[in-house]
Amino acid sequence: MTTYTSYDLVEFGQPLVARQRPMPEPAGTEVLLRVRRSGVCHSDLHIAEGYFDLGEEGKLRMADRGMKLPMALGHEILGEVIAAGPEAWPDSGDTLIGQTMLVHPWIGCGDCRACNAGDENECTRMRALGVIRDGGYATHVLIDHPKFLVDVEGLDLDTVTPYSCSGVTVYNALKKVGQLHQGEWLAVMGAGGLGLNAVGIARALGFERIVSIDIDQRKLQAAAEMGADAVLDGSREDALEELRRITGNQLLGVVDTVGAPSTSRLAIHALIKMGRYVVVGLYGGDLKMPLPWLAQKYLTIRGSYVGSCRDLRELIELVKAGKIKEIPVSSRPLGEVSRTLDDLKAGKITGRVVLNAD
Repeated sequence: MTTYTSYDLVEFGQPLVARQRPMPEPAGTEVLLRVRRSGVCHSDLHIAEGYFDLGEEGKLRMADRGMKLPMALGHEILGEVIAAGPEAWPDSGDTLIGQTMLVHPWIGCGDCRACNAGDENECTRMRALGVIRDGGYATHVLIDHPKFLVDVEGLDLDTVTPYSCSGVTVYNALKKVGQLHQGEWLAVMGAGGLGLNAVGIARALGFERIVSIDIDQRKLQAAAEMGADAVLDGSREDALEELRRITGNQLLGVVDTVGAPSTSRLAIHALIKMGRYVVVGLYGGDLKMPLPWLAQKYLTIRGSYVGSCRDLRELIELVKAGKIKEIPVSSRPLGEVSRTLDDLKAGKITGRVVLNAD
């Protein structure tokens, strides 16, 4: 029996375990990929722990969300198509066999309004890879349909892989912020993989004044190199006053890639009238603010969850056009996934680590 190697979460809160599994045979529209690259995302730390911190509301447990162990984590996936079910490409003789493709991992139920509109990320019954279905911390992965594969021919395999999560997530969030006028500022909370991509993509989308906020000087330096006009140490006691000074009290947009009480407080206090606060980070805790400010400051506060396959294709076209500066990406062997998660938790990683399975 042919097998493949999978690095699985067997018990919440414990290291991943290397296991041999029977090689899946794609059926229907399914396609089988040999994983070549797999990005390591901060949200995998929460998933591996088994819950998200809901502050005063307790915890959102992965088991209650439908996650069943053992499970291969990893949702930033790039791989070579090696097999397909008989219905994978019914309309032509062309196939993707042998091609290396980027995977859109945010797969929906396939039978709701959101999925039918191509907005799988809005589906309330998502079957995301690395969460509900086995993901990319493995040598092989099964994908529902070739429509979730994105052509990245000509692009560097290491640097393109993170766009399937950290890139498309902030791309979608920046579209929700919308256009800013001359002299107005965008703040990006956090300078990890998402935050650095947010700076680069925002610059490509035409945002003219961008400030990056983090508590790690190495990451702030990386944000400046990505094109941030200013950087700010968010741990400063006078961070709010300094942010107002940097922006000339013209902060109209915030993308929060952290999602912590401290970043939400700084954002809401610094935003001026008509400001838009978009949260994508999942650090956890509670958002607290004076309710009258919603009306008085005419604030928009909204969440943004990853992105659609359509968003990912739009983003990759920008990458192919050379409009987006690449974030720092380092490569490690697939077998070092547990050590990489430990380093990520300890704050030792700037940019993104991509696991090489070749």
